[in-house]
Amino acid sequence: MSKPRVYFAGSIRGGRVDASLYQRIIARIKQTCDVLTEHVGDPTLSALEQGPERDAAIYAQDTAWLRESDVVIAECTCPSLGVGYELAFAEAHDKPVHVFYDRTKAQLSAMIGGDVYFHVHPYRGEVELFAQLEEVLEGLYAKR
Repeated sequence: MSKPRVYFAGSIRGGRVDASLYQRIIARIKQTCDVLTEHVGDPTLSALEQGPERDAAIYAQDTAWLRESDVVIAECTCPSLGVGYELAFAEAHDKPVHVFYDRTKAQLSAMIGGDVYFHVHPYRGEVELFAQLEEVLEGLYAKR
């Protein structure tokens, strides 16, 4: 049986304040799944690389990864237009979506929190986050 393919979404151009958290989340997901977007957790990833050609290449690669993913897991504490787009794209392509956010640091957009398609996981601190993430990952294997 092949491992589930996870598209991990987190803010890049919207802010890299949570990059080290993304790195820890990705490391946990990689223990049981293939992460298609491992680079999102790279703390050295530059949010400044842009321009029409670079943006078009990123769009093409990310939408290809979204199409081939089995599930999308997003950390949305730091707001990001790109992550919002990825979530809507995933919904349009019938990909299960799990949205995590630290309710002590941010309010989730009503467009995400109000969409019953998304599985929203508010948490308080990393212990609660990783406990909820474990449940999601266990559920991926239960469905296979």
